[in-house]
Amino acid sequence: MSKVLSNATNLQVLYEDNHIIVVNKRAGDIVQGDKTGDKPLSDVVKKYIAIKYNKPGNVYLGTVHRLDRPTTGLVIFSKTSKALPRLNKLFVSKDIAKTYWALVKNKPKKEADTLIHYLKKNPKNNKSTAHIKEVPDSKKAILHYKTLKALDNYYLLEVNLETGRHHQIRSQLSSIGSPIKGDLKYGFDRSNKDASISLHARSIAFTHPVSNKDLNIEAPLPNDPVWNACLD
Repeated sequence: MSKVLSNATNLQVLYEDNHIIVVNKRAGDIVQGDKTGDKPLSDVVKKYIAIKYNKPGNVYLGTVHRLDRPTTGLVIFSKTSKALPRLNKLFVSKDIAKTYWALVKNKPKKEADTLIHYLKKNPKNNKSTAHIKEVPDSKKAILHYKTLKALDNYYLLEVNLETGRHHQIRSQLSSIGSPIKGDLKYGFDRSNKDASISLHARSIAFTHPVSNKDLNIEAPLPNDPVWNACLD
């Protein structure tokens, strides 16, 4: 894994106001603490706020959503207890539009499509299996993708989620024969050098839960030759 963010100066803040802060997560960073004991991104954001605003004592920070550890891109945190339940409600009501970019080696059969599967999570190996028909303990998963660009060895897909299931994009793209670059767990043949997978939470659009201002925030891509080629 890439090194967990070690200090607040390493934090890439994409948007910030009195109520929310949006950061660009690096591969290897965990959003919240887990059994690994590694320093989570939430702690780094708290430190950033404490230093920037000279806040003594504990800093309030609410985690609104998460990204898998090997993925990169936009993560929203709430800076106030007023904004947190409102942000949570936006996610539940699907009033937040999240767009992901994924690099795959195998070209999907269709340039654009809607994928509908039933995902069943296996806690033992932390993996979700995509089924065409409903199976016991499965959850319906829907995503929409389109091919944005053909690179020398990969294809750039834009993905929009209609549901938010465990490893949904990874599992569904793998199920159509297009596993994400670097994603050994879901069938790619080799890992990326930094142990990332080439899945990036590229942009997010929503109405601010307090000010009612429309926000559309984009996360810069990782500094990587293949990702850089996507913008050429």
